[in-house]
Amino acid sequence: MIRPAGIIPAMVTPFTENQTLDEAGLRVLVQRFIEQGVHGLFCLGTNGEFLMLNKQEKVRIAEIVVEEAAGRIPVYAGTGGISTDETITLTKEMERVGVDAVSVITPYFLTFSQDELTLHYQRIAASTHLPIILYNIPNQTGNSIQPQTAAKLARESNIVGIKDSSGRMDVILQLLDAADESFAVLAGTDSLILPTLMAGGTGAIAATSNVLPRLVASIYNNWANGDLKAAQHAQDALRPLRNSFQLGTIPSALKEAMSQLGLPGGPARFPVKGLGESQKREVAGMIQAYIESGAIAKEEINVASFERTDR
Repeated sequence: MIRPAGIIPAMVTPFTENQTLDEAGLRVLVQRFIEQGVHGLFCLGTNGEFLMLNKQEKVRIAEIVVEEAAGRIPVYAGTGGISTDETITLTKEMERVGVDAVSVITPYFLTFSQDELTLHYQRIAASTHLPIILYNIPNQTGNSIQPQTAAKLARESNIVGIKDSSGRMDVILQLLDAADESFAVLAGTDSLILPTLMAGGTGAIAATSNVLPRLVASIYNNWANGDLKAAQHAQDALRPLRNSFQLGTIPSALKEAMSQLGLPGGPARFPVKGLGESQKREVAGMIQAYIESGAIAKEEINVASFERTDR
């Protein structure tokens, strides 16, 4: 079973201006991520606007990411939905496509008991041979996977880890204490990447790596090499980008930053609006500061000039 580790971008889904899937742009993003040294790819998550995608689009996105990655790094795909059956159906499709693992968000809208969440995940685990990463993001779903529930689920042979996006380091610590060392705990809040690694976590599924993949990957690489000073410097450097996410509804600010670099991101899907002019100027100032600091190399600008071909 795969043990998720390192920096895994929480990939945005690029759209055209008329909000259809930008397949060529998605291929560009995958190649850029790999060239910049990330350790895996995660599509169809929150920043990938999974809620705005239909089943056919989700399958196509996973197909493209798997094709472009070509086995060089693991591909993780989000398959979570409100119902157990819906999640199982999409997970089986991802198994067919050839992803390396799936990430399964808790059901949402209704509030579920821990027993119900346990049954949900156990049924999904029994339906697939794929490794499963639990996805805990209670502020968005209204449901939280408690540490003891995660520890219980970790006994399933193919439930291999959890992405925690609670934003609370104490939750990360409780998860690490509850499960054994074979269970991977990944930060889903980018401000907690280095603290999670230092506490015993294995890495992060990070939205900021859509814009700064090389810098975010350096947090993990420097930590693994024992250079905590350099790792902390890289962690601190994420703060302006992370703070910019507050300028609009997810993932509008992230996509604006990508657009200003010439990266294929396109608009967010409605009803999410793009940023206003004043917010765009804030993002532009932030990007310019990253360029001046060297966090973004000049050759990384206008990535849209990369070859874009659909297969």
